[in-house]
Amino acid sequence: MNSVFNFIVKPYNKRYDNEIKVGNKSLIVNTKIDDFVNVSRKAIVVSTPLAYKTFINVGDEIIVHHNIFRRWYDIKGNERNSAKYFKDNLYFAQPDQVFLYKKDNKWKSFNDSCFVQPIKNDDKFSTDKTKKLIGILKIGNSSLEALGINPGDTVGFRPKREWEFAIDGELLYCMKSNDIVIKYEHKKDQIKYNSSWASSRR
Repeated sequence: MNSVFNFIVKPYNKRYDNEIKVGNKSLIVNTKIDDFVNVSRKAIVVSTPLAYKTFINVGDEIIVHHNIFRRWYDIKGNERNSAKYFKDNLYFAQPDQVFLYKKDNKWKSFNDSCFVQPIKNDDKFSTDKTKKLIGILKIGNSSLEALGINPGDTVGFRPKREWEFAIDGELLYCMKSNDIVIKYEHKKDQIKYNSSWASSRR
């Protein structure tokens, strides 16, 4: 069973990642199905597209767009599956809705995606927890490498281009290569920022 242009995927665990462990107990942190923050973004590949070759194989773990698994309510209040729902526990994922895939226990970017880790704001007069429009490149890609921008570099990015993801317990911003606009020099002493929301999702 293969789609011509899309991946067919299933949730890695559940569609919603809304439980955290507190000691030996599980705590539900959110019950709203339309809240994208707690929608699971991790999936398992069931089949790959027929239309083109890809480094991603059946059985691989991938990170997808939050709308793949998110449910919603219609005007009558009935709970509905997303438009990407196929059947049973299977969903379609367009290639541009896949951001990472795991090989040899390491996350790799897919297409032109990259992930940036926020930096802790050290301005004691500011209420912002992170520095604005600046971060540390965590997961790069070949387009950035060709420009001499590699993981560990401090980079600047365009406003409102960062999407928050929790990847292995770390808060990361997902964006495209052309959203990276600056490579800073001599900023190796930056303190990475992580939120309690992200650290609880390992």
